[in-house]
Amino acid sequence: MTDSPTPPPLSAEAPRIDESLVSYTNVIYALHSLSVLIGLLSFHTVIGMFIWGLPSIVAVIMNYARRSATHGTYLESHFRWQIRTFWFAVLWSLVIAAVAIPLVLILIGIPILIGGYYALAIWIIYRVARGWLALRDRRPMYV
Repeated sequence: MTDSPTPPPLSAEAPRIDESLVSYTNVIYALHSLSVLIGLLSFHTVIGMFIWGLPSIVAVIMNYARRSATHGTYLESHFRWQIRTFWFAVLWSLVIAAVAIPLVLILIGIPILIGGYYALAIWIIYRVARGWLALRDRRPMYV
């Protein structure tokens, strides 16, 4: 009777994270936060700066550029969180406009547009803040 080799014990540790990727992810959150801050403190809107502002566009490009390097780590969930925040903001801004603009003719579209964009701006701020706080604590974002 031959004994089959026993597999090595599973490590209780999480896979090693390259600290440069953590810094890289912090830079991406900082760029998104800069877009939000510019939108809050200038004549631009939070949504306009988040979707069309150079800092957020650069951040999303950075996400896609290093996305494969985060595979299998908790940073993968942060990259997914950041990318989804950007693209869902684009989607919801289009949906709000598509619903509100036809209703402008009967004057109900203006409050829908303003209210929808305020709600979307709050959602963007929440997503950026929640993601960055979770990264600070080295926790993954839920998927």
